[in-house]
Amino acid sequence: MRSPSGRRADPARWDVARPGWPSRTAGVDMAGFGVPGGLDDGLRIVPHPSVMLVLEFGEGTSTFDDGSGPRPGGAVVAGPGFGLGGTVRVHGADIACLQVRLSPVVARAALGAGPAELAGALVSLDDLWGREAARLRERLADATTWEERFGLVSGAVERRCARQPPVDPEVAWAWRRIARRPGLVRVDDLADELGWSRRRLWSRFSAQLGLPPKQAAKLVRFDRAVHRLVAGEPTAQVAADIGYFDQSHLHRDIRTFTGLTPRTVTDEPFLTVDDTAWPDAIPVS
Repeated sequence: MRSPSGRRADPARWDVARPGWPSRTAGVDMAGFGVPGGLDDGLRIVPHPSVMLVLEFGEGTSTFDDGSGPRPGGAVVAGPGFGLGGTVRVHGADIACLQVRLSPVVARAALGAGPAELAGALVSLDDLWGREAARLRERLADATTWEERFGLVSGAVERRCARQPPVDPEVAWAWRRIARRPGLVRVDDLADELGWSRRRLWSRFSAQLGLPPKQAAKLVRFDRAVHRLVAGEPTAQVAADIGYFDQSHLHRDIRTFTGLTPRTVTDEPFLTVDDTAWPDAIPVS
């Protein structure tokens, strides 16, 4: 990703931090980022099967642009699959932020709004948390270590989750099955195992997690596939292992989700930094 001025979005130069302890809340994962310099030509957002919460606290500022105009960053939330088609880019300079990936199963409790209510768009956290969002960003800016920042955000999420009811246990079970076996789970089989009709599963799952089960399975499968490609695995092997009909099927999914090809997607900084920022599997609980 080279800009007209020649600067690159180079994850090798980023300050990437991870909590030194397991998350106290199932389905919640965090990473911290310090991005020196500018993202002149933008960092492409690659769709991910989690709810993305970003809290900026540094002197730099960011904007999100989906082609319809820039939206300020600061404290924002986006639902699973945000960035479909590779149309969303982040611009800014000297950004410092803490990002939280929330399993769709815990997102409603953590945010006060479910993934379905995010409607695939970028939403200000101020609209969901009110003044609490601004106070948390102020405390993050005052903190002197990443561990302190992780503790602040973890505590805020934990308190909110304790006050809100979880999704239906049947819906949570279906999500976990999809997340753990991408491309290998049929919606009809999930419904049969639950004793539900396909229509009932589709309706409950979509209403509570923000996307229908078939689309959730496609998104999880895509995520697993592109990370294996970034790791250098052969396209044919990846396609066969994760339930694609063939390489062309995988190619079409990558094009749909990112606008790229299997060869070019492996250079995307949003993905190449993941082995450092998110070394574990997607939060499934």
